Amino acid sequence: MKNLDERKARVKKIVAYLKKAYPEVKSELHHKTAFQFVVAVVLSAQCTDKAVNKVTATLFKKYKTAKDFAAASPALFTKEISAIPFYRNKAKAIIGAAKIVTEKYKGKVPQTEAELVTLPGVGYKTAHVILGELYDIWEGIPTDTHVKRFAKRFDLTDQNDLKKISKDLEELVPKKDWKYVNNGLVLYGRYVCNARPHDCVKHPLTKLWPEAATRWPKAK
Repeated sequence: MKNLDERKARVKKIVAYLKKAYPEVKSELHHKTAFQFVVAVVLSAQCTDKAVNKVTATLFKKYKTAKDFAAASPALFTKEISAIPFYRNKAKAIIGAAKIVTEKYKGKVPQTEAELVTLPGVGYKTAHVILGELYDIWEGIPTDTHVKRFAKRFDLTDQNDLKKISKDLEELVPKKDWKYVNNGLVLYGRYVCNARPHDCVKHPLTKLWPEAATRWPKAK
């Protein structure tokens, strides 16, 4: 990786800020049961947490456990989440995952990446979001659109693939701090520095590396 020492020094300052600004690592996706969180994360792909929470406010009154989702009528369930992008694929994935969790794991959400990524709709990013939220296990850095955007803006990666970006960040950031990266950058991107090009020279992270103010990578 180019400029490895520079990138490590830069990310150290970024993570120090995130730890201080967002010390409580918690998703903004609403849920009451473990499998509801799995569902919420799957629904949140290419969708805002706000939109997901609006749909699940009603949905989660009806479906609580993996068994509940496994028994759902595919046609009805698809209709119930139709306000979410890619709802047909997500409905199929959620019901499929619910059946596996019910039958293979006795209704309990698995606690390893290897097991989680065998579930429909669950990839590297989703698996590590689930492990962190439900079990406080941080064995990887989940990369979503916010994390990708800031990784590119602050020149922490040359990759575009989300998993490859995760691997670059995992090389740069000490493992003890992995838990703060996704959560911190998501909240910072949501409430401080959004994706549209704007004047952000006075934003906390841009002050740490002013060059970021001129770097606006296009979403891919």
